[in-house]
Amino acid sequence: MIRVLIVDDHPLVRRGLREALATDSGVSVVAETGRSDEVLAALREHPCDVLLLDLSLPGRGGLDVLADVHRHFPSVRTLIVSSHDNATQILRAIRAGAAGYVTKAAPEEELLRAIHSVYQTGRHISDAVGAVLAEFAQGGGDTGTVGVLSDRELEVLLRLAKGESVSSIADALSLSIKTISTYRTRVLEKLGLASTADLVRYAIDHNLVD
Repeated sequence: MIRVLIVDDHPLVRRGLREALATDSGVSVVAETGRSDEVLAALREHPCDVLLLDLSLPGRGGLDVLADVHRHFPSVRTLIVSSHDNATQILRAIRAGAAGYVTKAAPEEELLRAIHSVYQTGRHISDAVGAVLAEFAQGGGDTGTVGVLSDRELEVLLRLAKGESVSSIADALSLSIKTISTYRTRVLEKLGLASTADLVRYAIDHNLVD
């Protein structure tokens, strides 16, 4: 039996994932949470084999959570289940320790196949995600895109694009307002943008936000 823990901040998404996994007698959902700050505690209380993790979480971002899980629970294999199919996001997740990546648009069969694959082999990249990465590689990589940003800069970009204020981002990340403002300035400079409005348009154009 493959024990699965679900992490997604949308109750309807968690319900859909539970229902999909319930069709496979070889998979059991041991727990779920919608909060990034509850993931490590949930893993301690409910040991699992595969963690289904959304990257867009309130509080600490999914990449930070992924790094924590990879460090504290190295035997747990993390499968990213995200609405985004941006190549840079996918590569960052894999580099941070994700065992696999599927999009929320994938059919139920693909999700179940991915869970079994990461459990058995430690790796799974869906055909759709593989095609995105192949096209990305053929295009010469991510020079001049969000690939030039650090993980923290990318997180600040995503939060700003979702409409969060500098002060709310500072609170969520336990950083000073000055530090977040510095990250914002760096992001604008690296991407050649002039304002937060430009950041929002950039994020939408590059499929970085819903």
